[in-house]
Amino acid sequence: MTTFTIDEQNQIVAFATPEQAAAAAATPFDTFASPEELAELATRWPAARLLAIWNSLPGVSPVKKFKDPKTVIGRIWQRIQSLTEPAPPPKAPHQANVGSRAPRVATSKAPANQKATSTKGVKKAKTHPPAPAAASRRGSKTAQVISMLRHKNGATLAEIVEKMGWQKHTVRGFMAGTMKKAGYTVESFRPEGGARTYRLPPQ
Repeated sequence: MTTFTIDEQNQIVAFATPEQAAAAAATPFDTFASPEELAELATRWPAARLLAIWNSLPGVSPVKKFKDPKTVIGRIWQRIQSLTEPAPPPKAPHQANVGSRAPRVATSKAPANQKATSTKGVKKAKTHPPAPAAASRRGSKTAQVISMLRHKNGATLAEIVEKMGWQKHTVRGFMAGTMKKAGYTVESFRPEGGARTYRLPPQ
């Protein structure tokens, strides 16, 4: 399922899977995979942000206002669909990486009150993952999740969703991508009659 991420500078990136989106950075961006999920995210944003997102998309005509949020959400969703188009195949057929697709970025300029960001896309992954002890900053979202996973009984999917304000597929992608990339081995299990639970082994 194509998953879009959006950061604090309103840069939107398309990924082929939620796992790829979660592995893009140590702290996940807001993610959405449908106009309904984008609309849900927008309920937590300042009213002016949707307008700023639209005006930051490349090739659009800047506007000063929209009639209602539903209108701008629909236009943003239609506009970013071009990011989901497959990348052109490599010239050397014997070196083609079947099934792989690089993330595509939608950005031109940041709003006036925000710092401009690079348009080069996602940072390259390091060859060697950082040691777990140094993989997260105190107080970061990653550190908060790690603290929850170190509890004796771990943390359920629902608890992480409620605590972090993420969607379920973001949590699953975070465990499979960011945590693994940072050098952590996360235990995933479902107690008899219970909910999906994640836990870090005792140190």
